[in-house]
Amino acid sequence: MVHIRTVRLAALGISAALVMTACAESERGDDDGQSGGGQTGGTMTFATEGAPKLFDPFYATDGATFRTSQQIFEGLVEFKPGTADAEPGLAEKWESSEDGKTWTFNLRKGVKFHDGTDFNAEAVCFNFNRWYNQTGAGQSPAVTGYWQDNFGGFADGKTPSLYESCAATDESTVELKVTRSTSKLPDILGLPSWAMQSPEALQKYKADEVVAQGDSFVYPEYATEHPTGTGPFKFSKYDEANGTVELVRNEDYWGEPAKLDKLIFRAIPDETARKQALEAGDIDGYDLPGPADWEGLKSAGHQLLIRPAFNIFYLGIGQKNVAQLRDLKVRQAIAHAIDREALVKQQLPEGAEVAENFYPDTVTGWTDEVESYDYNPDKAKQLLTEAGAQNLTVNIYWPTEVTRPYMPSPRDLFGLIQGNLEAVGIKLTVVSKPWNGGYLEDVDSGKADLFLLGWNGDYNTPDNFVGNFFSDPNNRFGTGNSPWGATLSDEIKAADSEPDADKREQMYVELNKKLKSEYLPAVPISHSPPALVVTKDVSGLVASPLTDERFDTVSIASS
Repeated sequence: MVHIRTVRLAALGISAALVMTACAESERGDDDGQSGGGQTGGTMTFATEGAPKLFDPFYATDGATFRTSQQIFEGLVEFKPGTADAEPGLAEKWESSEDGKTWTFNLRKGVKFHDGTDFNAEAVCFNFNRWYNQTGAGQSPAVTGYWQDNFGGFADGKTPSLYESCAATDESTVELKVTRSTSKLPDILGLPSWAMQSPEALQKYKADEVVAQGDSFVYPEYATEHPTGTGPFKFSKYDEANGTVELVRNEDYWGEPAKLDKLIFRAIPDETARKQALEAGDIDGYDLPGPADWEGLKSAGHQLLIRPAFNIFYLGIGQKNVAQLRDLKVRQAIAHAIDREALVKQQLPEGAEVAENFYPDTVTGWTDEVESYDYNPDKAKQLLTEAGAQNLTVNIYWPTEVTRPYMPSPRDLFGLIQGNLEAVGIKLTVVSKPWNGGYLEDVDSGKADLFLLGWNGDYNTPDNFVGNFFSDPNNRFGTGNSPWGATLSDEIKAADSEPDADKREQMYVELNKKLKSEYLPAVPISHSPPALVVTKDVSGLVASPLTDERFDTVSIASS
């Protein structure tokens, strides 16, 4: 599983409202009220922390690709700007069968792809069947990780799939069938991975011809030069040398046209360099300003847009390599050793909170009845002694060359955690690697005994958090090496498949209790609010708890 992913969220209870003979209907016309006033025209340049790897969102795993995709493409389901609410996108309404296995989507009419071809029910099913029928390199987890994480296997039947079939019952009606009820639907369809793409362009530019080349992949012309969606912006060009993407307004957009003539995303990996570019007037805004810079940016007259904290930062405890880490008392000792309150107060921005569950309290099934591990070094030492682990020696990984919304300064966060663990007698072998230069690979392959990581929620279901973390026993935590690993996996899958919303919520409450008292595969540490910053000349940009900002409502004053 790759963890540079777009942060997504849906409203509390939205899935519950839609599972049992559910129905959602659009109240949005061509103008949803978000565009407001403001000047039309001009170019906005926004700096991101990385360059996109490609422009086909189905094959994407990185946030920079998703940010671009969110302007070019649209899905059947979207997320209301600035909120946690799932809302109609290219589907005006939907409903599910009582057993949650059949979903009927009524599509918006009069929508065209950027190449002038029609968006209709056949196009929707073409996209679903394209995803399901991947072969060869297209089945690599590095290429279609999102499909495999969320829908499972492919048409060859080697691995079970959530997807069963898609049928166009008429030009504007789609019947989607899945193999079991899941809490993921319909919210999951708001992810960029499931955006609708032009069937004609996909075929013309051979979108599925991905080729493995050593440990990397070569993507076809469609993914690098011809992404074709229905969104308010169209792809114009990409300067790979400078990591700069240029988008232009879609004059034939079905809804309210974008106000900007052009939108440019410019990759500036270093946060200090992003800040300097803003101060120099080279850019109009940037993502993930460091918490230490927030007050200074506001004092300089810039606008700081703070997103709600829909994430989790945790210390992972691998159980693959060191047998002592499979002892619950040892894991509890580690939890008691960490001063989470001090970490939140000293290292994280205002609004950050200590985490008790593995997801925020806006997600169904969160409970305050979990076991809480207060900062207690003496208790930690006692537990280590009881477990015969007074001389515990483990490696601990922390990432370099990265800033994550839940982990704004990895070095500083690691320093505090390191000091806490060493203070109770745990001997640490420290390993630091670049985020995209070995860190994620080592952690995902189980090399790390302890590791700093987190998750930005994709949408508001517990499964998007605990399911992504622990449902597969062969995960980065090595839970398959513990006697309860398979049980935890089964409990997660059972909860996700429960069609009754009230029963499902209670199942997650009980699961959260066991995750803290019986399993403890990691120590949940904090929820931290990320931000973005724009100049005073920018208006209409709505901060999203999902980092799902849409720039079609943005205006920029003439300088």
